[in-house]
Amino acid sequence: MPANPTTILLVLLAACLLTACMSDQTTAFDVSYPEARQSDQVDDYHGVEIADPYRWLEELDSAETGAWIKAQNELSAAYLDTLAHREDIERRLTELWDYERIGIPHKEGGRYFYLRNDGLQDQSVLLVSNDLASEPRVLLDPNTFSSDGTVSLSSYRVSPDGSKVAYSVSDGGTDWKTWKIRDVSSGDDLSDELRRTKFTTAEWTPDSQGLYYSRYPTKASGEPDGSAAVRVFHHRLGDSQEEDTLIYEDAEHPTWQPYAEATEDGRYLLINISEGYFSNAVLSRPMQESDGEFLDLFTEWDALYNLVGSLGSRLFFMTTKDAENSRLISVDLEDGNRLREVVPEAEQRLESISLVGGRFVARYLENARTAVKVFDLDGGKIGEVDLPGLGTAEGFYGKADDAETFYSFSSFTSPNEVHRYDVATGESTLFRAPQVDADLERFETRQVFFDSRDGTKVPMFITHRRGIDLDGSHPTLLYGYGGFDISLTPVFRTDRLVWLEMGGILAIPNLRGGGEYGESWHRAGTKLQKQNVFDDFIAAAEYLIAESYTSTAKLAIQGGSNGGLLVGAVLNQRPDLFGAALPAVGVMDMLRYHLPSSNARAWSSDYGLSENEDEFHALAAYSPYHNLSDGSCYPPTWINTADHDDRVVPWHTFKYTARLQTAQGCDNPILLRVETRAGHGAGKPTWMQIEEVADRWAFLKEVLEMDPVDED
Repeated sequence: MPANPTTILLVLLAACLLTACMSDQTTAFDVSYPEARQSDQVDDYHGVEIADPYRWLEELDSAETGAWIKAQNELSAAYLDTLAHREDIERRLTELWDYERIGIPHKEGGRYFYLRNDGLQDQSVLLVSNDLASEPRVLLDPNTFSSDGTVSLSSYRVSPDGSKVAYSVSDGGTDWKTWKIRDVSSGDDLSDELRRTKFTTAEWTPDSQGLYYSRYPTKASGEPDGSAAVRVFHHRLGDSQEEDTLIYEDAEHPTWQPYAEATEDGRYLLINISEGYFSNAVLSRPMQESDGEFLDLFTEWDALYNLVGSLGSRLFFMTTKDAENSRLISVDLEDGNRLREVVPEAEQRLESISLVGGRFVARYLENARTAVKVFDLDGGKIGEVDLPGLGTAEGFYGKADDAETFYSFSSFTSPNEVHRYDVATGESTLFRAPQVDADLERFETRQVFFDSRDGTKVPMFITHRRGIDLDGSHPTLLYGYGGFDISLTPVFRTDRLVWLEMGGILAIPNLRGGGEYGESWHRAGTKLQKQNVFDDFIAAAEYLIAESYTSTAKLAIQGGSNGGLLVGAVLNQRPDLFGAALPAVGVMDMLRYHLPSSNARAWSSDYGLSENEDEFHALAAYSPYHNLSDGSCYPPTWINTADHDDRVVPWHTFKYTARLQTAQGCDNPILLRVETRAGHGAGKPTWMQIEEVADRWAFLKEVLEMDPVDED
């Protein structure tokens, strides 16, 4: 069970007294951990004193922090050099990664746009074509942005007439983006450049001559101020950014995040305001009233409202209002904002819905697997889309009068293929199917259900080679997330295929905190109930052992971001249960996570805040950094972060690593890899992804003592 705050204080103060003897601690691999100075920093939270001896590692640009990071990377590199099998793993990863991958096409102004990667390109290339039968041409090649592939195309938005594309660029994985405009016909960039943006879309005006976007103000140093209120601007092509017109701001609520949306026909401009993940507000005004006030549309902050499409003055929204599984409603802006239910709530979670070809195409989750249903404009069910199997479908984008749309489909054992869907006939035809150099028929996926600590039944996907004996001998990777309404559904990933080829089992439970079963499932893993997520994950591990898939010595756990928090928390609570751990870019200091920026503070809808006493006690009880015990034997742990991660700032991982290395009471290695020229994960070049996965799998092969795989 997690320690209470008083125990946390005593443990950390005791750690401060052990600095000298623990700094030279060695592992069975005969390497010493880099020395990490411990300060006497103590903070008072509601009358409880909490030690924070590694606060200095929050100074990311200090010489002391830089030296510590360098020493950690040298230690990890030295360890990897001892693993002869790492080269074989990287070689196989490279072979399997080398296959064509196609994105979902969409049509604007009579042209088709989609992404393509020939296999080992560091970044996918944006293509354009007048028809899908002819050879497309390259419109944007991000591989030319930098020599090492670390400058990426983050997102793009095509103008309504298809003549221009606004695209954002991320340098080194940062969430800060620079927007540029490219002429589709010539392939040349215009002079326009929009900076100081993060998480914003680029919403084109109906005439394709300007766009709406959100940006942050600057600090005195000239750097963007991510802790200040973001504001919405209008940019007209050809103008400098300094000439852009302020459209909307709310100085009284600096943590609110407003972003512009336009209806497809260009009649209305909306402002979607978010703070957290349970509710939002929506304002509206006619597009032609450029100086008019925005009127309240949904401002009670009582649910989520996401624009789906429009027909004249009637706007359609997917909402959780009075529907924890979501439903579709409409509001008529010329009829007193009259509300009407269009598609009612179902037993399954409505994941997304689009208005295309005079139909509503709705994606549902049925036990974490996609089912697609089609409705008419009055909400009457027309039919279902016949998917290729049990897996995950995405897409179905388009306009209200489009005759076609496209979607992708994949599963744990089938790579992402793209289909064209004829809206009128309901027929699907294959557009592209990838060819992977592997025998995918050797593997199978089953879905099981297990009981969590409180009796809740939780589903889990288990993928492995066909015909294995359940004798407890199989190395198993248990991957989890459990937060922010995010659903883990069956998708194909090359790195996991290599793990399966190595003889491993892949297990993915659908933990509470995710969105697989609607809003109640999400809320059951938040704030004061966050322990449910950890209980679910621990119960999944216990199930795998009890059912003889694996054993403690062969069981590894993995998660990133909120999943990194998950791994850190359960590692503290049940270090005896796992054979290895792979936490990445994790939120590890739950008492201070919200301080770097207003964006991080938005996570409080899931986590709560240490400023609130009841939430403080819940956070302190599981915070990975604060619940490590000196002398405990923690399993071998490979930790990852990146020096440019400005979403979950890397000091979370730095402080956690320093504390874990000091607390470790046995010879199991605790190793940290800090990637440079990378961020939270998006935009990472192919070569870097392959290297990182090779490190992880080589580490697991060593510490789980995996046998050579007999090829069939």
